[in-house]
Amino acid sequence: MAESTSFAESGADLELVGIQKRFPGFTAIENLDLTIPAGSFFALLGPSGCGKTTTLRLVAGLEEPSEGQIRIGGRDVTGLKPHKRPVNTVFQSYALFPHMSILENVAFGLRRRRIGDPVGKAHEALRLVELDHVADRKPAQLSGGQQQRVALARAVVNRPALLLLDEPLGALDLKLRRQMQHELKEIQQEVGLTFLHVTHDQEEAMTMADTVAVMNKGRIEQMGAPEALYELPKTVFVANFLGQSNLFVVQVTGESGDAIHTSLNGDRITVPLARTERTTGVITVGVRPEKIRLHAEAPVESAGVNVIGPGRITDVSFSGVSTQYTVEAPEFGEVQVFAQNVEAGPAARLGDEVWLSWLVEHTFGLADDETDTGSITAEFSTQAIAAQAARAE
Repeated sequence: MAESTSFAESGADLELVGIQKRFPGFTAIENLDLTIPAGSFFALLGPSGCGKTTTLRLVAGLEEPSEGQIRIGGRDVTGLKPHKRPVNTVFQSYALFPHMSILENVAFGLRRRRIGDPVGKAHEALRLVELDHVADRKPAQLSGGQQQRVALARAVVNRPALLLLDEPLGALDLKLRRQMQHELKEIQQEVGLTFLHVTHDQEEAMTMADTVAVMNKGRIEQMGAPEALYELPKTVFVANFLGQSNLFVVQVTGESGDAIHTSLNGDRITVPLARTERTTGVITVGVRPEKIRLHAEAPVESAGVNVIGPGRITDVSFSGVSTQYTVEAPEFGEVQVFAQNVEAGPAARLGDEVWLSWLVEHTFGLADDETDTGSITAEFSTQAIAAQAARAE
């Protein structure tokens, strides 16, 4: 008990060293090394089955690793039972006791561990989540968002070194979820605990976390600040899972200065050397939809701008803040463009012929080789054949 409270002021580092978790017939976690600094808000982001929840359960002590070591605050907790670890977990299901008042729910863990002044500490935790005024109510009398905040107060009141959040906002509606994202971040900053947040929701991870680790097939594909991951993804998986990307399989044709030049069926795409993982052969390059501009006529060539086209607009989708265009051509396939609605009416219309441009500095080159991007490569080959046929006609 004393060891847990010793972390109360600032949280603790979490270290996973060589973690593997094997189940009969498959490996859920494959040689995972990860350090989460004390006091940080860290998100494990990935699709169902990628290993993120298994990782959280290993840290909580609900599963045992097949290999490796788990350290919290420098202390090896790999062999400790869940209740012996300085860890609390907030689940998607709030798991509140329906027969107890809100105050009793929050004070329950303190009473069980015989911590002094459980009622006073419970009131303090409820004030933190702005729910002290409903302390006497039962969980059924509260909204979903309020119940989630009570679950958070119940976890925070124990002052764990590490707070684990397992899809905590998944049951809330969109508006409430966004509100809770901001509240969770504010609470984390106020209490100074280390938060490990597991989610499949990219917006949730990017809104709240200081650091995001994108997980795929039991390993971390890429880790960093949300903005860094979004602006410079390193693999096809990260580029597609974290937001949307337009990806092209191109042939590297040369290098000059601090950039490489590539060919997309005759259109030149330049990529800064600092923004590409590979510099020779056939590679995959990409650009985010909101970085692309539409032009009614072919723009003047410029060293700092990539241009492809012409193509034809095959779909226009208005979403309020922006309009999403789908532009198609045999040479480059299907490209998504997000144009912010700064003027009344659409910038272009269905069926218009357009050219596409974006700044060279917004282009990125991915690490995946041709075997990793089979579907893209196949699509590219089909496009190339169609383009050649069109030119022959």
